[in-house]
Amino acid sequence: MFRSRQAAPGRLRMARLGGAAITIALALSGCGQSGEASAGSYGFPQVAQDDNAGITVWVDADRAAAVDAFKKANPGVKIESVTYDGSANGSNSFRTKMQLFDRAGSGWPDVVFSTQNNDAAWASQSTNGKQAFAAMLDQGLVAKETLTNFTAGALNPCTVGGKVYCLRNDLAQVVLWYDRALLQQFGYALPTTWEEYQALGERVAREHPGYIVGTVGDAWTPEVFFWGSKCRANGITGPKSVTVDTGSTECKRAAAMLDVLIKNGTTPSVSVFTPEFVKTYAGKVLMAPGPAWFSGAIFNNPQSLNVAKGELGVAAPLPWRGEEAVTGNVGGGTWFISSHSKNLKAAAKFAEFVTTADDYQVNLAPGYPAYAPAADKWIKKQESSGYYATDLQPLIKAGTQIWSGWGSGIFSQEAIWAKTVTPAIAGGKSLVGLLPEWQTAIKNQAQVDGYTVT
Repeated sequence: MFRSRQAAPGRLRMARLGGAAITIALALSGCGQSGEASAGSYGFPQVAQDDNAGITVWVDADRAAAVDAFKKANPGVKIESVTYDGSANGSNSFRTKMQLFDRAGSGWPDVVFSTQNNDAAWASQSTNGKQAFAAMLDQGLVAKETLTNFTAGALNPCTVGGKVYCLRNDLAQVVLWYDRALLQQFGYALPTTWEEYQALGERVAREHPGYIVGTVGDAWTPEVFFWGSKCRANGITGPKSVTVDTGSTECKRAAAMLDVLIKNGTTPSVSVFTPEFVKTYAGKVLMAPGPAWFSGAIFNNPQSLNVAKGELGVAAPLPWRGEEAVTGNVGGGTWFISSHSKNLKAAAKFAEFVTTADDYQVNLAPGYPAYAPAADKWIKKQESSGYYATDLQPLIKAGTQIWSGWGSGIFSQEAIWAKTVTPAIAGGKSLVGLLPEWQTAIKNQAQVDGYTVT
């Protein structure tokens, strides 16, 4: 998922959802009171359908290109778009606005893009007697062949109770990015395990102080290091049940490794999207475990590190010694079709286009497509650019290695980490020592959201 600040596929861009936008949505997408709905053929109650009705889609600023591409390819479909923040950084705006429309009994948009992967947990459920917002997609609304062509596991965050409620936009699988020129200059071998990664970080601190091998300054740190260590901090076991055990060996080993690398300066607590990061570390990032979109957002970005052509390499996710490699996922984004839509046919056509069509996913999308046929073409296009020092096959492999033990609950792990752990790390506290505090914060938030925690 190659992402620039201007075209980020995941979650960082914020846009304002003002009163005018809400008015548009109310005017164009109102589906009437729930009493108007009747049993439909797709597994949920439907309002009377009108194949000529216009549809309203909500997108973040970075998905505007997807709307434009659809309009160009489907000039006969009436469509209006509303820009909102995409629930970026755990703002929860998607859920909050749908709750307002539930109370009003009208106003729901027909399709919504979210930067988050945990919205199916609430959007698939009825609340206070109100119909669930998300339409079931695997009961005939979206073709089975389309669903099966998504990368294996890509639709896991969209699947609740065995039913699919959303389509993934792109994957954000974590890989190991590295500067091949720097590695060769320093005479270092690429690490093949997390143990070797730590040892290299210790060697870099001694021999080349100021150079770094990763960062822990962003809210997605647990998704990079702890998810890939099989830390069961986010074990969603049911619609309202979660297992949290940050005291496990898998959590402690990741925390202990990071404690060493944070202390010696090779894994700083600085956000990659700050001027401080660019000023301090441009030309000094030896390597960085991170999502697919790190390439365009950080490395191949004139406004960030601006790594020269032919230097950036990518390696498969690192395993812990004696284990098979697994990896985490940082974002990716999801598309939902409203169960209240008056024109489900057009809404489904739009959702399928923006997730599967070459016109967007291959030709325009900055991120690694979740739809496998598009992903293959996207990889070939990226490789043909001549920018990379290696092929991009590790991205394909990593897309199938995302560990299923890290679930997609209603609560945002990133928001919890940012509030509880990030400031403590910046204050010099040990990550190993913070694990109990992190567990308590997860448990408390999960219980607020109605989860049973074990």
